[in-house]
Amino acid sequence: MKQAPLPTEDKPKTYRGKRAFDLAIAIPALLVSSPVMLVVALLVRWRLGRPVLFRQVRPGLQGRAFTMYKFRTMRETRDESGALLPDADRLTGLGRLLRSTSLDELPELVNVIKGEMSVVGPRPLLTEYLDRYTPEQARRHETKPGITGWAQVNGRNALSWEEKFAMDVWYVDHQSLMIDIHTIASTISHLVRPEGISHPSSATMFVFEQAKQVKK
Repeated sequence: MKQAPLPTEDKPKTYRGKRAFDLAIAIPALLVSSPVMLVVALLVRWRLGRPVLFRQVRPGLQGRAFTMYKFRTMRETRDESGALLPDADRLTGLGRLLRSTSLDELPELVNVIKGEMSVVGPRPLLTEYLDRYTPEQARRHETKPGITGWAQVNGRNALSWEEKFAMDVWYVDHQSLMIDIHTIASTISHLVRPEGISHPSSATMFVFEQAKQVKK
């Protein structure tokens, strides 16, 4: 399958005031959560060692690359050939706790303040997925990626990739201040009763191999 063309317009699909809304949420959240982030950083350093932060290049608006920040949740354990062990074998008890409470996502507030992400939007996925999307699925890059999103409050990793991408594109076309407020409120509710952290067949979310071909 040929690579799905990414959007060419520089102007993202968004609503008026979204950037101001992002800053109004991200800056206070970063200040308030700073003591928690310090504790998490110390725990990660103690249990997992260095580096404390997980840094990875992800595609953002229009597929442009940026470095996303998260707290580490996995060990760098490798097999005899030097390959990383499966996620289930590297994910620690501390890592599961950080993921279930979404505390590992707190450093992404810095990405929001820098303008690389929004508070709400499609989650930034791996760069190698870019040539695996259908043209419709690639539309998820028409807006900035988010710390949380419509798919995250409607099933998260319990959804199939196709379901998640459909929700991402729905958000691109319907995003509004009220939907963002609803998504943030739902995210907080999900933190109280975490579910969908892992896909039923994987410790995290299985790799997106290729978009399914639709039979005509």
